[in-house]
Amino acid sequence: MGSGSRVLLCKSTSSLVFSGFAPAFACSCFQLRFKSFPPSPNSSRAQQHHRMAAEASSSANDGAASPSPSPSPSPYPSPASAIDFLSLCHNLKKTKRAGWVKRDIINPESISDHMYRMGLMALIAPDIPGIDRAKCIKMAIVHDIAEAIVGDITPSDGISKAQKSRQEREALDHMCKLLRGGLGANEINQLWMEYEENSSPEAKIVKDFDKVEMILQALEYENEQERDLDEFFQSTAGKFQTELGKAWALEIASRRKGH
Repeated sequence: MGSGSRVLLCKSTSSLVFSGFAPAFACSCFQLRFKSFPPSPNSSRAQQHHRMAAEASSSANDGAASPSPSPSPSPYPSPASAIDFLSLCHNLKKTKRAGWVKRDIINPESISDHMYRMGLMALIAPDIPGIDRAKCIKMAIVHDIAEAIVGDITPSDGISKAQKSRQEREALDHMCKLLRGGLGANEINQLWMEYEENSSPEAKIVKDFDKVEMILQALEYENEQERDLDEFFQSTAGKFQTELGKAWALEIASRRKGH
């Protein structure tokens, strides 16, 4: 490169995305200007020196690898986060439903037993216009998920409805944080909130499934253990919101009378 010429160096980086922040790095350009030297006995040596310096600078910049763009946060939990979440959900399998425990039912169902059969109810239910079956199944298996932390709180525990909701909301937030956000955590949060607020057609039918599953279980315990669990039937009377819930509850009631 001859004396008096210019070299334009430009280095750019891609935007980095991490934890919701995206700092942008602008392209920074600068010029290196090489000053001309008057002829001298050492001019050829000076030219050679500056030429070597410029080439070394250019080579260093050309060889420098531009930082690779950081990947966007995964919409799915890491293996460690997934196992932490699932291990916490183990509590749903080993925690017995409090209503049955307080009535001395032998080998009472767990919280997850209850949610599983509700999921089956959503799976086998007839098609209903405006009802998303897949959403119902998902809602059924997460509607009591906060009980993995707070347990099965019943009206007889002396905890207000507002306090119960607050405790469960905090528990759900903790469980979603275990999943590091992402699609799964967002979906669980949305489904749980819809159920709690009874704010969608799917929430209404799943709430009916919740009551139907309870009285069906009560009927089974009455038949298996010769118990009178009429209070569970009375507590749900007139509270079904959907035609399907009413029809299934009526079938259970008719079988109870038949015994």
